[in-house]
Amino acid sequence: MDLTYTLLFTVFPYLCLAVFVLGHAYRYISDRYAWNARSSEFLEKKSLVYGSVIFHWGIVGTFLGHAGGLLIPQSAFDLFGIHQEAHMALAYWMGLVVGIPAFVGSALLLWRRLSNRRVQAAGTINDTITLVGLLLVIGVGLYNVLFGHYNVLYTLAPWIRGLVTFVPDAQLMRPVPVSYQIHVLTAWALLAFSPFSRLVHIWSLPLTYVFRPWIVFRRYPSAPLSAVGQTQLADNGREA
Repeated sequence: MDLTYTLLFTVFPYLCLAVFVLGHAYRYISDRYAWNARSSEFLEKKSLVYGSVIFHWGIVGTFLGHAGGLLIPQSAFDLFGIHQEAHMALAYWMGLVVGIPAFVGSALLLWRRLSNRRVQAAGTINDTITLVGLLLVIGVGLYNVLFGHYNVLYTLAPWIRGLVTFVPDAQLMRPVPVSYQIHVLTAWALLAFSPFSRLVHIWSLPLTYVFRPWIVFRRYPSAPLSAVGQTQLADNGREA
């Protein structure tokens, strides 16, 4: 049993991280012209706008919530008067606020890809797998928020921090419910798959666009005709 937990919660995450880093490097070197989101907006825009906007707002909030809630230890929250109960309540409500839009958005995007014939014809199996993977990871995470109610502050959270600091302890995951374990493992698997999918476009976020200088367009009115020019224009008109 100890070997199983070591393989699942130590070897597997680091293997996924290695594939994530090396896969992105290989993809950029060998296939940089396909480093994009493979947008299908020109095929169908209306439903894409709804699904994409809802999904992106939800997934960005989910990522920030996970980073703040799992990577920052409870002792740091205690310094600001946010005790364990308040931390868990905050995690629950924030999980609903960002998890529901992320789930609904990913479901809309998957439904659009499966139901729209033009989008389906232009897409690939890889695109569908990506959306199914996102829906699975987000769906299990939302299930845990709604029905799990498990305190992750002293088990799953320190396990994550142990992986980041290269002192992993797989035994911390032993008491964690199966649904949380599935959420974690599927998230690592999606992370390893991301270099070979359209998810690579997250690294092309145009942050420099916000700070670039304004492009000023000036319109210069045509200069008025001089008296000589007006006379010549009138003479030409009479000759004609």
